[in-house]
Amino acid sequence: MPSRIWTLAALSSERRRLSGVCWRVVEAQHRVSTMKLVDTLDEQSALESLVEATKPLVPPDCRHLHYLLATPFRYGAPYPSGSRFRRAGMTPGVFYASKTASTAIAETAFHRLLFFADSPDTPWPVDAGDLTAFSTRFRTAAGIDLTTAPFDIDRARWTHPTDYASCQALADTARQADVDVLVYRSGRDAGVNVALLACRAFSTREPLARQAWRLNLNAHGARAVCEFPDVRLEFTREAFANDPRIAALRWER
Repeated sequence: MPSRIWTLAALSSERRRLSGVCWRVVEAQHRVSTMKLVDTLDEQSALESLVEATKPLVPPDCRHLHYLLATPFRYGAPYPSGSRFRRAGMTPGVFYASKTASTAIAETAFHRLLFFADSPDTPWPVDAGDLTAFSTRFRTAAGIDLTTAPFDIDRARWTHPTDYASCQALADTARQADVDVLVYRSGRDAGVNVALLACRAFSTREPLARQAWRLNLNAHGARAVCEFPDVRLEFTREAFANDPRIAALRWER
């Protein structure tokens, strides 16, 4: 069956209620990085206020949210390169997350390896990187689930490892149709991802839970370890071989 062209009217008719918990991964240095520059907590608070003033503004409809939730929606600077549902340039933000922490870690491991694929002269990090996985809750009456009919016929388009053109075109039309959430199959593992297109899709203002992870890269692939709960994940060279950039990565550094 051929792929469909999703018009504004067609997407509007397919909107449905979606809700659940999703996980996102960030660098663990998001708070402690400024602590080593000051002597007291008051000084740290003042320094972070100064840093915050230099960043792009948070849109008014996102200002009630914790900064970990609102950060992807900051405007004021061009988006440097396109992602699955966001074009490069002055484009609206997207909060990318996953239905499970393990899928979010898989996505992070892929993009970390992609960085080294795009920067072949950069040496592997000696130490494991510290990451924080956090969860939040979303709820919307205007969601699109790309893992179900009629969208699942185009699964290859929504999960293509390198070509995001179809996803970006869909997201453009979805925004016109006031769609808040896109659910789609991960292109990195067997899990499911969630893309929040608007801050109104969050049903909580704060992260729900947090996990501390360590991610190590070496010539064999990527390994991620979480102490609580005790989870260990391994991504070999073959795990992301469907992406030609990763397949061409020079593993020996």
